[in-house]
Amino acid sequence: MTKLEVRNISKSFGPIGALKDVSFKAEDTDITSIVGVSGAGKTTLLRLIAGLETPSFGEILLDGNLEKEADLRKRTTMVFQKTVMFSSTVYDNLAYGLGIRHLPREEIRRRVEDVLKVVRMDGYERRIARKLSGGEQQRISLARALILRPEILLLDEPTANLDLGNAGIIESVLRETASQKQILLATHNLAQAKRLAAKVIHLAEGSVVEEGPPEDLFQHPRDERTRRLINGEI
Repeated sequence: MTKLEVRNISKSFGPIGALKDVSFKAEDTDITSIVGVSGAGKTTLLRLIAGLETPSFGEILLDGNLEKEADLRKRTTMVFQKTVMFSSTVYDNLAYGLGIRHLPREEIRRRVEDVLKVVRMDGYERRIARKLSGGEQQRISLARALILRPEILLLDEPTANLDLGNAGIIESVLRETASQKQILLATHNLAQAKRLAAKVIHLAEGSVVEEGPPEDLFQHPRDERTRRLINGEI
């Protein structure tokens, strides 16, 4: 089990402060949901943990060790809200990351078959990825992350604008996967956070406002900004 600690992270883009002194820990194999309105800093936070951005200040630790961006990229994988498929088959989309890691061909084939079962898309290997529906493409995007077997899985609004069927499958896959690895899920969907998360972090204007188990945070918010978020007032 990988222990994640975000310690006093700040991130600015020119004069704009996207994150301000953010700190939290995620120590269990479960789902931590980061909630907040658009522009709160959720995506920026995930990109920093994924090693895709460099903090302006602060540290990210895994298992108590300070990690640089290159190390984070080896141990985490991020699924983006906007899905981008290679112009090729589902198999090629899934096999690509394993191929550049020089895994044996038979191992790649086995992993592709296994991960397609996980996302309920058995037999889709020869389909053209870009011709799949938006929901199916997002499930392939999730599979593309899972096949790499990251220690920490990061998801940015993975079910936004999806139909209920595909969204439900993705949520089911996340529940199953949470028993094996740590998951950080950024979402503006409070109902989804309630259903899935063991811990919820409310991010507002780049700062952690409140955090705790969903039953506490949603039923007994301590901060007025959290209360307003829950009530749909912001």
